[in-house]
Amino acid sequence: MKKILIINSNYYRNVSKNLVLDTRKKLNAAKFKISIMDVPGIYEIPITIRKNIKKFDGFVALGCVIRGQTPHFDLICSSTFNAILNLSINFNKPIGNGIITALNMSQAISRSKKKNNTKSKGSEAANAVISILKNGPKKV
Repeated sequence: MKKILIINSNYYRNVSKNLVLDTRKKLNAAKFKISIMDVPGIYEIPITIRKNIKKFDGFVALGCVIRGQTPHFDLICSSTFNAILNLSINFNKPIGNGIITALNMSQAISRSKKKNNTKSKGSEAANAVISILKNGPKKV
């Protein structure tokens, strides 16, 4: 059974709770073994993945960053997303990025929940990992 680590930045708890619930539901349905680690912010996600890279088959990064009045948003998002991509490529492990980048809390909450036929950012990230781990090359 494939093992997945969900790294949950719980800085905005009402957003991350929704993301975790949807992600767990999707990964459970796909029959993966799931572990969860909470971190204080998204900046701690890459080091948490790196420390656990050999223990898991894939990862799902969850969290939220809301744009403020300073360049902090751009710097944190850019460096975190680049680090996640580099880890995935360098270690050949799928990492679903379910980190919400939003302009305000209302937008963040909306993107963290599944509504009607839309997927939450968490289930989208889980789908990315599932598709890589379950789908191999097909003979033509």
